[in-house]
Amino acid sequence: MSQSDRFGNPLDPSVGFARGALLGGSADEVRRLTQAGRVAADFVAREGGEKIAICTGNLRFYPVSAQDLPTLCEEWVGPGLYGEELRQAAIAHMGGDGSEAVTVINRTSAAIVATVLAHAKGRPVLSLVAAGDRAHASVTRGARLAGVEVIDTHDLAELERQIAAQAPALCVITTVTSELATLPDDMTRAAVELAQRAGCVVLLDEAYGARFRPVLLEGAPALSFGADLVVTNADKAGLSGPRAGVLCGTAAALVPVQAKASELGMEARAPIAVGAMRSLQGFRPDLLIEEARDGVDLADALAARFGDARVSRSALGPKMDEQDITEIALEIAGATGTARVPAEITAAVGMLMLRDRGIVTVNTHGQPGGRVSIRLKPTSGAVSRAGGATAVADCLAAALADVAAHLEDTAWFSALLFGETANG
Repeated sequence: MSQSDRFGNPLDPSVGFARGALLGGSADEVRRLTQAGRVAADFVAREGGEKIAICTGNLRFYPVSAQDLPTLCEEWVGPGLYGEELRQAAIAHMGGDGSEAVTVINRTSAAIVATVLAHAKGRPVLSLVAAGDRAHASVTRGARLAGVEVIDTHDLAELERQIAAQAPALCVITTVTSELATLPDDMTRAAVELAQRAGCVVLLDEAYGARFRPVLLEGAPALSFGADLVVTNADKAGLSGPRAGVLCGTAAALVPVQAKASELGMEARAPIAVGAMRSLQGFRPDLLIEEARDGVDLADALAARFGDARVSRSALGPKMDEQDITEIALEIAGATGTARVPAEITAAVGMLMLRDRGIVTVNTHGQPGGRVSIRLKPTSGAVSRAGGATAVADCLAAALADVAAHLEDTAWFSALLFGETANG
C-alpha cells in the first residue's frame, strides 16, 4: 500500500488518510465534532428540526415507550426483566438457532476492541476484508491496546497462509465495510470454517452486513455462518438507533468479551440495551429498501453534476473519494497544489452542507479515525427533507466552490471547522 496520497501527503497508517495541520489527530476531530453540534443547533433554531437530513446511514433515535422507562430501563432489576426478550430479538434478527448468548455494548467499536482484548492472547489478529478495503479502525486500535499487530488478508489462500505463519487466536471477518465493500457469502463461510479449524475465535463484523446482505443481496443470516461471535449496529442499515453494538454468539466466546467490556466501562447500561432491543424489534426491510432507492437518486444527481468517473455507487448511496474532491477544488481554484490535505477539504465541505442545508454527513459527525471520503447514505426521508437529490448535489457543488475560494486561508478553515481562529 502506498505511504502517501496522490498529492504527496504522508498517510497515517492507523486511519488510512493523510493528517493535516488542522486535523492532526483524534483530539482535533473531537473539536470538529463539537463544532458540528453547534452548527446543527444553529440550523435547527433557524429552519426547524424537521429539515435535518441525516445522510450518514445511521439513525440515532431512542425508540422506547413511556412504559419501558420506569421498569425495563431501571438499572438494578430491569436487565433481568428484558434479558430474554433482548436475546430472542437479536437471535431472530440475525437468524440464529436459539442457543446464542447476547449482550449489548455501548458501541460496535467497543465490542470489537473488547473482543480483541479478550481473545487475541498475545498473538497477531488476522483480518479478512474485501480486496481494496480495510477493517474498521477499532480492530487496529484494539490490537494496539492488546500489544499485537493486525494482519489484513483479502482472500482464502492468503488467510490460510497467515494462519499457518502466525498461529492466531482471533480472526475478524468484515463482511461489509463502511464503504460497503462486501465479501461473498461462500467466502465468509469458508473463512469461518478455516479459522475455526485452526483454533481461532472468529468474530464477524456485521455492523452493516446483518441487514444489508439479507435484504439487498439475498444473503444468508448473520448467525448462520457459524462464527463464534457476530456484532451489528443498532443504528445502521434500516435500524432506528440508539447507537450501540449488539453482540451475539456462543457463551464461551461472548462472556469473556462481556467481562472485558465491563472492566473498561464499555458495557451498555439498561436504557441503551432496551433501546437497542426495541430497534431490532422495529426493523422493517422496506425502510432499508427505501434508503437504497434514495441512494440511487443521489448517485444519479452527483454523477450528472461531477461526472460518472468521480462518483462511486453503492447499494446505499454514492461516494466521492477525498482525493477526487480535492482535485475538483483545485480545478475550481485554478491551482496545482494546496497546503490543505483531503481530510480537511472534505470536512469543510461537510460543515458547509450542514450549515446551509442541514445535511448531516460523516465529514462533520464521524468519530475520530473514520473515513474522510464524501459518503452520502441517506436515511429514510432524508433526501426529501433536503429538497431532493438535485438540491443535495447543488449544495455539494456550492460548498466545493466556497472551499476553493478559501483554499489557502487557514483562519477561514479553522473558524469553519472549530468555530475559532487559527490561533485559537
